[in-house]
Amino acid sequence: MTLETMEPTPTWDADAHEDTVDVFAELAEDDAVTITVWGGDWCKDCRAELPDFGAALDAAEFPEDRVEEIPVDRDKNGPLTDEYDVELIATIVVERDGEEIARFEEEEPVPAAVYLADQLRESELSA
Repeated sequence: MTLETMEPTPTWDADAHEDTVDVFAELAEDDAVTITVWGGDWCKDCRAELPDFGAALDAAEFPEDRVEEIPVDRDKNGPLTDEYDVELIATIVVERDGEEIARFEEEEPVPAAVYLADQLRESELSA
């Protein structure tokens, strides 16, 4: 099952977010990196965040088969929510070889793609 809210925003400007796209394009080259997205098409925060995140992944040519979209119900219950301690949606987890390397949750102060790109740049610099 997929989330309609992950459909890329057609007006999202990849050139204005070149640094963000570059981070996800680099991750696209690493077959060990996967992204899991929990959300709900009924959720206003998901409708605000996920289309631009989908556009960023699209611009970076991140492989769709390495992005898992998990719909949750209005109580925020769904597959793997307990295992990943998902309490807020949208929640996005980036993993390498099954190890979490970045996480976005709905209450972050910047858009999901930008927030995750910043986290990933920092984690790569400190690695």
